[in-house]
Amino acid sequence: MSIKKISKVQPKLFEFNENNLNKVKKEIKKYPKERKSSAVLSLLYLVQNQHNNWIPLVAIKYVAQLLNMPYIKVYEVVTFYSMFNLSPVGKYFVQVCTTTPCMIRGSKKIIETCKKHISINPNELSENKLCSWTEVECLGACVNAPMMQINQDYFEDLNDKKSEEIILSLLRDEFPKPGSAKNRKNNAPENGKTTLLEIKNA
Repeated sequence: MSIKKISKVQPKLFEFNENNLNKVKKEIKKYPKERKSSAVLSLLYLVQNQHNNWIPLVAIKYVAQLLNMPYIKVYEVVTFYSMFNLSPVGKYFVQVCTTTPCMIRGSKKIIETCKKHISINPNELSENKLCSWTEVECLGACVNAPMMQINQDYFEDLNDKKSEEIILSLLRDEFPKPGSAKNRKNNAPENGKTTLLEIKNA
């Protein structure tokens, strides 16, 4: 496991906006008062969404105070889970799955496209600072391999051309439509049903 890079440039202040503060209150209410630290993952997720896809150190302290947790405990959570970023990743964070099903179906070509258009190395911002990419383990969409996750959305059934179209859109600050590049619904068979044909769709 690689060590997470901590940004050298840190904001001096972080506070939840009004909308997220309301979400925080709802999350904390889900747990007994003596167990409100159980909301730590949800709060960190909200921090990252509010703060351009990464979590500054001051926000870790802020969450620790909200949950009456030691700072180091929250820091341990942030550094343990790969979904949390400790340095800027850009407005669009591309995570390319390279686990076996995606690898077999062409994820290496997607990686090459990322290197060509975003940055040579993973976790480096593009020249216009809008985008970065990284390799990740299984994202749970193996039937629709190869695939990648951009921020919170999945892009599936990819090929070289479609991957390049998506990445070039991001670099133009345009977010493409998520989902299957083959327009199939969820993980339905690529070529339609082959069994139970006599059963009508509900």
